[in-house]
Amino acid sequence: MTQAPIFKLVSRQLWREAQAKGIFEGASIDLVDGYIHFSTAEQLAVTARKHFSGQADLLLLEVDASDLGDLLRWEPSRGGDLFPHLYAPLALEAVRAERALAVQDDGQMVFQDSV
Repeated sequence: MTQAPIFKLVSRQLWREAQAKGIFEGASIDLVDGYIHFSTAEQLAVTARKHFSGQADLLLLEVDASDLGDLLRWEPSRGGDLFPHLYAPLALEAVRAERALAVQDDGQMVFQDSV
């Protein structure tokens, strides 16, 4: 669909565990749903507010959608928006950047300096 970056919000602990394992299989919701949930830049604020409000010690992972091939599917979700879903584990090499952040109770993302 697009070659713009897509994003995954994840706890720092879960991401560190994935790095130690060498592959990211997803958060608990991803494992239940059978795919890894991502958001576009335009969808990110709503995702943060809806699913991560009040959480600290998060990382924002940036992935180039074109690196994921045919296993990335764009599927309708809330409001009919197409969301990127990865039907495979995420190779660590696909992550182009990670930024530390917290999500305030009002859903605002607060970026921090250290990763």
